[in-house]
Amino acid sequence: MNNELEIILEKHGSITVFDIQGDVTVLAEPFFSKAYDDANEQGTDNILLKFYETAYINSGGIAVLIQLLSKTKKNNQSISITGLSEHFKKIFNMVGITKFARIYNTMDDVMADLAGES
Repeated sequence: MNNELEIILEKHGSITVFDIQGDVTVLAEPFFSKAYDDANEQGTDNILLKFYETAYINSGGIAVLIQLLSKTKKNNQSISITGLSEHFKKIFNMVGITKFARIYNTMDDVMADLAGES
């Protein structure tokens, strides 16, 4: 699976989107840490992890995501996820990620839901 990771930050109103391209493995930790630190410097309260259905995420990558969830919980930030394949939606539910992050089917769903909370 050697698809190098890149995380591009995009601001959509009060939401900071982590546009995640590439494989999410244990090697993703410094990429997620930098993206999170950059988002915090921008003063974000809402983070959206935007995956693509072709995303490859292994157990090491899930551990990295759980670390990120822990940081957001500690800082009273909300985190949402979109773009996952049905396979990863099931896995995220099984490992408990869905207890700390909302999973949406599309960006439009996220934007509509979070706009309703404002």
